[in-house]
Amino acid sequence: MAQSNVLQFSGHQHLRHRLVLSILSGKPVKIDKIRSDDKNPGLRDYEISLLRLLEKVTNGTVIEISVTGTALLLKPGVIVGGTLSHDCPLSRSIGYFFEAIIMLAPFSKRPFQLTLRGITTDDHDLSVDLLRTVTLPHLQLFGISDGLEFRIKKRGAAPAGGGEAQLLCPVVKQVKTLNFVDPGKIKRIRGIAHAVRVSPQFSNRMIESSRSVLNRFIPDIYLYSDVYKGDESGKSPGYALSILAESTTGAIHSAEAVSQPGVAPEDIGLLATRALLAEISKGGCVDEKHQLLVLLMMVLGSEDVGRCRMGPPTTRTIQFLRDTKEFFGTSFKIVPAEGADETAPQLLYSCYGVGYVNANRSLA
Repeated sequence: MAQSNVLQFSGHQHLRHRLVLSILSGKPVKIDKIRSDDKNPGLRDYEISLLRLLEKVTNGTVIEISVTGTALLLKPGVIVGGTLSHDCPLSRSIGYFFEAIIMLAPFSKRPFQLTLRGITTDDHDLSVDLLRTVTLPHLQLFGISDGLEFRIKKRGAAPAGGGEAQLLCPVVKQVKTLNFVDPGKIKRIRGIAHAVRVSPQFSNRMIESSRSVLNRFIPDIYLYSDVYKGDESGKSPGYALSILAESTTGAIHSAEAVSQPGVAPEDIGLLATRALLAEISKGGCVDEKHQLLVLLMMVLGSEDVGRCRMGPPTTRTIQFLRDTKEFFGTSFKIVPAEGADETAPQLLYSCYGVGYVNANRSLA
């Protein structure tokens, strides 16, 4: 293959979404200078594990990694899906892997039944609770719903993990165009407090401290205590609170806080609650953690103008928009949203979908 067709990038940041865009667009990608100045240069174990997982879920993908691990070339194959399992390293939670796979899963040949094992909740990536209660409803906005399910089989806290979760995702021919510009008003708050290998009282203490703040704002609050015992509670003690607010139009804002050494459950509850209120104050129809997923699905939508109202883009989102232009040639028009006040500068993102059709889908 001529080198000129290969898209080139440098650095380890944004590696995940560049690999996803490469597989979806069918364009090979070369990434060099991966931590080349670091004391420990090259790809980390979780990045190599992600590459291995991408090899499993696709057919015909060629991945070449340089001897030092500081450069890689990916020539994408077709997404096949099917029933698969993968053990993730303990350096990142399984949310890191699921976030990438969820972007690919609807466009595979066969419906996905992917089981990942490892850490289910950490403070870097989305926890399994948010993937189930927030990420999947965002896919439903694009018409991906029948047979879409996320199951938490076992919980596994850091550092020893031992958790397990399964994603079931149907295949679609095309995703719908999104027109989501009314954020509505917050109508209910839901949350899951879980505690593994510690006193079950810990989840109740997180719930109490969270409610002490939230009760001032809204009456419809339900925080659920989720206690896993024995084998299903993983190998390490830990607790966390995942919490989300849903609006009258279906917009979801989420936040979470994970146990840390020496931090009381009450403080974890307050941390999650304040993070949620901060996220709601930014406004828009999609929270920061899901900007990339929604923008990607808007790019892949049918040949029509898709619109979505969100808060200001994060640095990850800005780079993602630049990269989608490289891979799909689509650029976004971003203007201030009508009626947004200065305290929460909301923006209206609109783009013309590329009309991406899932050619991998088996018609059998």
